[in-house]
Amino acid sequence: MPQNPIAPKRPRSITQHGETRIDDYFWLRNREDPEVLKFLQAQMEYLENAMGHTKPLQEELFSEMKGRIKETDTTVPEKRGEYFYYERTEAGRQYPIFCRRKDSPEGREEILLDQNMLAEGKTFCSVSGFSVSPDGSKLAYSVDLEGDEVYTIYIKDIGKNELYPETIPNAYGSVYVRTGIEWTNDSGTIFYATLDDAKRPDRLHRHRIGTNPADDALIVQEDDETFSLYFSKTRDDAYIMTDHHSTLTTEVRYFSADRPEDEPRIVSPRRHGIEYYVAHHKGTFFILTNENARNFKLVKTMVLESDAAHWQEVLSHQPDVMLTGIDTFENFLVLYERRDGVNHIRVSALDGKSNVQYVQFPEPTYHFELTANHNFTTNLLRFKYSSLITPTSVVDFHMDTGKWELKKEDEVIGYDKSQYVCDLIHVTATDGKRIPISIAYRKDLKLDGSNPTLLHGYGAYGANLEPEFTPNRVSLLDRGFVYAIGHIRGSSALGRDWYDDGKVLKKKNSFTDFIACAEHLIDKGYTSKDKIAIMGVSAGGLLVTASMLMRPDLFRAVVAKVPFVDVINSLSDPTIPLTTQEYDEWGNPVNKEHYEYMLSYSPYDNIKLGNYPDLLMTAGYNDPRVPYWEPAKFAAKLTEYKTDNNLLLLKTNFHAGHAGSSGRYDLLKEVAFEYAFLIDRLTDAHHP
Repeated sequence: MPQNPIAPKRPRSITQHGETRIDDYFWLRNREDPEVLKFLQAQMEYLENAMGHTKPLQEELFSEMKGRIKETDTTVPEKRGEYFYYERTEAGRQYPIFCRRKDSPEGREEILLDQNMLAEGKTFCSVSGFSVSPDGSKLAYSVDLEGDEVYTIYIKDIGKNELYPETIPNAYGSVYVRTGIEWTNDSGTIFYATLDDAKRPDRLHRHRIGTNPADDALIVQEDDETFSLYFSKTRDDAYIMTDHHSTLTTEVRYFSADRPEDEPRIVSPRRHGIEYYVAHHKGTFFILTNENARNFKLVKTMVLESDAAHWQEVLSHQPDVMLTGIDTFENFLVLYERRDGVNHIRVSALDGKSNVQYVQFPEPTYHFELTANHNFTTNLLRFKYSSLITPTSVVDFHMDTGKWELKKEDEVIGYDKSQYVCDLIHVTATDGKRIPISIAYRKDLKLDGSNPTLLHGYGAYGANLEPEFTPNRVSLLDRGFVYAIGHIRGSSALGRDWYDDGKVLKKKNSFTDFIACAEHLIDKGYTSKDKIAIMGVSAGGLLVTASMLMRPDLFRAVVAKVPFVDVINSLSDPTIPLTTQEYDEWGNPVNKEHYEYMLSYSPYDNIKLGNYPDLLMTAGYNDPRVPYWEPAKFAAKLTEYKTDNNLLLLKTNFHAGHAGSSGRYDLLKEVAFEYAFLIDRLTDAHHP
């Protein structure tokens, strides 16, 4: 087999805290250098050669994953005003079609936006903001055609099926959720945020439909580079709320959705380390806050007396229950909790204490995701439910009676969930902590150490890698794989302490927890060292590469997708998007103690001579979160230091960003490639 492409060394001296480091591959940051593209393309050619024998397997996987999807399908309609809104897909087409019907779900269909038409001739297409005006006459939406998460806003007259002449560039949006546009109640004005040079949303604007965006009013600007500015409309349509958000601190402002010219008022001024989240109900703010409450408590206050001095406690702090979210409806208060590593929904009367009931979920480990729930006066709470083996289901929970009403379960063609098991198990960490692991496998599995296993992890920002369903994973389970998620420190699986115990100067707990999860799966006979692979995305890519460097003997294969591996260099460069907001998570290299600790685990800085598992890394050439050069530099340096003949693959998507391909079939091809790599490395299909 040909050898990995070798990148030329161009030594660069970097001095910090009186210590000089040599970075031989710093030059790979310069995308204007033709040698950079040459190196990335050479890596792709090597990858194609090394994985060429798996092409039939990739095609087989793509075909069976595609075959499980009901390609022509429709989401459950949601009523907003006079209309029922839904999305549908058509066989052979990559993207959804956004539609509505008037008066009933059986009315005449009206197509609002066909994303397939937007994507014609494009290699990437993401729609973020998608917002119909309250009177139903206009649509505002935002589009990113590069994958760099910089969106352009368009406004459409629905009745005329025509676009207004103005467009708004450099708008905030997200490739993960539809967000970034809100309307005034008179349907004449939209609100949007724009990005600074580091692609941080920092300014909220007001645009009157039909006018020149150059004349748009600036409502509020966030000058602190450690904060990002987000915004949303309250469910009762009373206010536009701004969320000024850093890792450890929040501040919320509000102004009337009827009087957009009003000056935004601060709910309570920011105080370092104090977070709070606000829901409105008829002149009252219900607030979740961590002030003297690590796992958050519930307070309330009148809108006109919103400062923290006026907050009245409704529900006190609980050391074993973390409050993660809040929703208000006309007659109900809904809280979202995380307890023992599992999410729960708590419904009560508006006093927070009477008529309390919990949604009863049918499995030991699962995931739910709230839908928009636009209707303030409803008795229904709609959410999507799934588990590692249960397909995604849309559920209407009747908050008055406790009834669970299944509206739709996704059809997964040829899949029988009764043939599989999902469970929540625990492993003891090196310091005695109990780590939850969500796990799934076929019922006929034998615990004889022979099963290929994929251990998935993230462990950062307090975010939780949820045990949700994907039909693609069936392709692994049906080939005898065990799939597991380690709910390690750095997440909030067991509350805020669990998060704090895996960040800054305790970050290595995430890695040792993950290693303990792998050792447990081996010790209990699920798998063996020759059969286990680990996978992580972004900060999860840091997790798996750091774990690999700490214990290269423990894993057979590693998949690190858009991995954050160049910790010291990236956090020392405030021009990289998001960097200034990262210091509370990882530390600031200006601080000598932080610098030395990060240097002790930063994957790029800890590569040493030795043997390493098979490794697949992915990169997005337009990625604003983890720049392409991080995995590129890691690949270049590891090629220099590795002493084995195992695979080292770098797969760069030259037309996308952090989330990979946007089209559903293109995304399936990416998954098919990753699964082919795992199957090839971990099973009898392996080719040396």
